[in-house]
Amino acid sequence: MKYTYLFPLLLVLYSLSATAQTTAAIPTLPAADHAKEVAAFQQELNAEYRNPAESPLPAKELKKFKGLPFFPLNRAARVEARFIRDSLAAPFEMETSTARRPMYRKYGDAYFTLDGQELKLTIYQSLDLLQKEGYQDYLFVPFTDRTNGHSSYGGGRYLDLRLGQIQNGKVVLDFNRAYNPFCAYGGQYSCPVPPVENRLPVAIKAGVMSDH
Repeated sequence: MKYTYLFPLLLVLYSLSATAQTTAAIPTLPAADHAKEVAAFQQELNAEYRNPAESPLPAKELKKFKGLPFFPLNRAARVEARFIRDSLAAPFEMETSTARRPMYRKYGDAYFTLDGQELKLTIYQSLDLLQKEGYQDYLFVPFTDRTNGHSSYGGGRYLDLRLGQIQNGKVVLDFNRAYNPFCAYGGQYSCPVPPVENRLPVAIKAGVMSDH
């Protein structure tokens, strides 16, 4: 859409003012606190996998399960991203590993730098979870990177976020909290396939590794 005369100038001035108000950095997390956060995440995930009521592991694998393999803690894989909301995107059917096509919508984009490269990940919101009490603030980030099929699961990995983690136009993406879809462990699961726009051209050595 084209604007004329003074309106473009007013729009730019407003945009600059809004940017100044909404791009304040999220406070840096001390290394020791980050290590504790990641350790707690790993313990919680391992506890879920040990629980027969929650675990995706087949019974045979569950009996000998001692813990998931994780990359060493990677401080550089915790990045602050600039978040741009997208309130106009239409709901769509996300591809999965089966014929199931759950409805999602694009919530926004996260722009960040990792390994010296400017990258972007799209953040999604499940329309099914929007109808479930206590889950309305969940956000979903499926992605692939160049470790897939080598040191991590070939089908990609996931990050979970909550709306409250987006603050002042910023969001922290901690790939140390990246985990595998249940499909990585066999069974008849239906797992979202990371969309094309979330295929990263870098190797992210953080989070859950492949156990094969």
